[in-house]
Amino acid sequence: MFPTGYIQTGQLTCHDVSGQEISCPDSGQDAAFGTGIPWPSPRFLPDENTVLDRLTGLTWTRDANAAEFPMTWQEALEWVRHMNVEQAFGFSDWRLPNRRELRSLVSHQTRRPALPIDHPFVNVFLSWYWTSTTAAIAPDHAWYVSMDGARMFYGGKDQSFMVWPVRGRGATLQVTGQKQCYDANGTVIPCIGTGQDAESQTGMPWPDSRFLIDANSIVDQLTGLRWLRHADLTAGAVSWPDALAAVDALRRAAPEKIKWRLPNINELESLIDCASHSPALPLGYAFTNLNEAYWSSTTSLFEPDWAWALYLNKGAIGVGQKSGCHYRVWAVADAVTS
Repeated sequence: MFPTGYIQTGQLTCHDVSGQEISCPDSGQDAAFGTGIPWPSPRFLPDENTVLDRLTGLTWTRDANAAEFPMTWQEALEWVRHMNVEQAFGFSDWRLPNRRELRSLVSHQTRRPALPIDHPFVNVFLSWYWTSTTAAIAPDHAWYVSMDGARMFYGGKDQSFMVWPVRGRGATLQVTGQKQCYDANGTVIPCIGTGQDAESQTGMPWPDSRFLIDANSIVDQLTGLRWLRHADLTAGAVSWPDALAAVDALRRAAPEKIKWRLPNINELESLIDCASHSPALPLGYAFTNLNEAYWSSTTSLFEPDWAWALYLNKGAIGVGQKSGCHYRVWAVADAVTS
């Protein structure tokens, strides 16, 4: 029995290349499989000032704009430190969330905000929120997540974005892999007292030997996912419908016990090591034919004729129009145990 280190995306509907809703069975899309740790019901337990997310075990400020205005990255870290000095809402262990923690709030079934439809938060700002995770590809930048449409990218630490504090050490999410701390210029600094991702390293730890390798596939022992070792099924960029069709053909040709699918966006993101770039994968991965970007099976509900994609060299998450030949194909299946 394998542990799981990623949650369901929340996507419940399937959509064709034009964005029209279609029946999910046999579509090969995210909502047809619903893989990942399922959301509990109710998911959120709010009180006057805080909200417990029962899916992750993390507690958030109920006010998603408690700081009231955008801040630079260093200002955001300092503002959360000051919350702890004042024991805001009765606690002194608030922190700026890492990128997996902040993304865990996202629903891929909603937009504006991209949060679960029954969320109890107030003052959600429809723009970017800082995380405590530095971008390994550009250490003077840090990751941020959009609550408008759920994208995740990185920006200069001197820019100003929103702050949403979190506390707790839930076991549902995996650690990001980041192990060094950086100042606003990208210089490595001691982690103690910084409030950065690498200081707290919250989340499920990775196994010492994360990947089990065979001739054609690699099992990630953290998530229980089996990935095709050759990470370019179509030998080139294809459209989203062609990506789904290629994985369907692979599944039909494979042994019955291996049911290949196009991964959802959380499955793709689960591979990322935030200490690495080009590619942003953990050491010892052993995949071949890696490329810059990959389609997911998850539709963007912001514009349903677009689908989510992972930019592997950076570790970023964006979207591409389904009809265009933008991205490569990397098949995944549930690991088979006997």
